[in-house]
Amino acid sequence: MKPTLAQLRLFVAVADAGGFSEAAAELGMSQSSLSEAVGNLERALGKPLLRRGRHGVTLTDPGRRALEHARRALMAVDDLILAVAEVAELSGTLRVVSARSAATHLLPPAIAAFRRLHPHVSVELLDSETEAEAAETLLQQGRADLGILPLPARTSLLTWPYFSDEWLGVLPAASAPKRLEWSAFQGVPLILNAASPSAERLIRRHLEVHGVRVNQVQYVGEDSVILGMVKHGLGVTVLPRLAVLPLPDGLAALPLPAPLVRSLGIAVLPRRASLPMIAEFAALLRGRSDGPPPER
Repeated sequence: MKPTLAQLRLFVAVADAGGFSEAAAELGMSQSSLSEAVGNLERALGKPLLRRGRHGVTLTDPGRRALEHARRALMAVDDLILAVAEVAELSGTLRVVSARSAATHLLPPAIAAFRRLHPHVSVELLDSETEAEAAETLLQQGRADLGILPLPARTSLLTWPYFSDEWLGVLPAASAPKRLEWSAFQGVPLILNAASPSAERLIRRHLEVHGVRVNQVQYVGEDSVILGMVKHGLGVTVLPRLAVLPLPDGLAALPLPAPLVRSLGIAVLPRRASLPMIAEFAALLRGRSDGPPPER
């Protein structure tokens, strides 16, 4: 007996969810039916794919190899359906992975315009406010169709420039100068997002190149919490302009003495770039690339 696409889809769902009960809830099916389907797949392949435990499931070595091929098989079938669609008749779901700041300020008008052109397509936004590697993994695995992520991409993605986002120094408004100097970062805690080590490396390197010694760093998981801490005088921070808008009262966001810019790009898998739904949305975004930033 050969594996079926339905079995592969259910196996991938369990692997992604980390357990049968979680996957069953997401799929809207009984746990016993899901377990039976995955068991039939394991018997068809002659190998155990999952280790069942009290705290969920983990992949066996054959399971890890099978998961990679299962994703590719499902992506190929899904892309076959997308490939034969006429542009005027597009329907389905387009999954876009993006940093929360870009999703908040840049994507809503683009999605609205796309919905007017293709009313039968829904756009699902996948949050990736942490590392670009996570967004690239979702694209490589076929779990996202298009991404908005920092350039240059680390993997073999097809990319286009989209938006240039300036990093700003953020200080309490009461003590902020009219023009920011590097001395504002000396001797005060630097509050950074714990979820983005690559951003920390970029900021540290930029400060140190300009003679700022970073002696104390405090890590926080949310940009909104960082802004609240800065407002109450607990330190200073450096954030992209999109991440600080709209700027809360009591804060000042100023350009750094030497500019630092992150380039956001549109990214897709090269082999999926010509699929009508993906190509149409990418073209719409490219037509809006590097537009004016939102008002402060």
